[in-house]
Amino acid sequence: MSKALRREIVMLGKTIEFTIPLDPKTKKNSMQPRIARGGRFIGMMQSEVYIQYEKDCLRVIPGSVRLAIAEPINIKAIYYRQTRRKVDITNLHSALHDVLTKAGVIQDDCADIVIATDGSRVRYDKQNPRTEVCIEPMTEEPYQVPIEKMEEDW
Repeated sequence: MSKALRREIVMLGKTIEFTIPLDPKTKKNSMQPRIARGGRFIGMMQSEVYIQYEKDCLRVIPGSVRLAIAEPINIKAIYYRQTRRKVDITNLHSALHDVLTKAGVIQDDCADIVIATDGSRVRYDKQNPRTEVCIEPMTEEPYQVPIEKMEEDW
């Protein structure tokens, strides 16, 4: 399927669904300090666990969904984790959106494109951890009003 045809399917209001068959990871909780040889703190960097998770995600995301979507969308994600440990869903969203951007599924994860994450949940499935992703077009939703327009309405 050509890229133009894929974009056309997205523009026609089709929902895109796929599964990432990996235990969901966060970026923020996977940070590790970076120390210089003299022991001086340089900054924080992603842990090896998150870096490997990102690489694995890039391998399993189907090519058919790599559409560089730039229209307003809702990304519904059901995260099935291998443990019952508490996790912040916003951190899971951040990691997923960055992976989707890097994989070319979405053009950017800014608020003009990813306008909602409605319907997302965190669940437990020890035997089959995964992330079920559903990307829905939001073209008929009023999503972002330019500030100039808001000021006119006041």
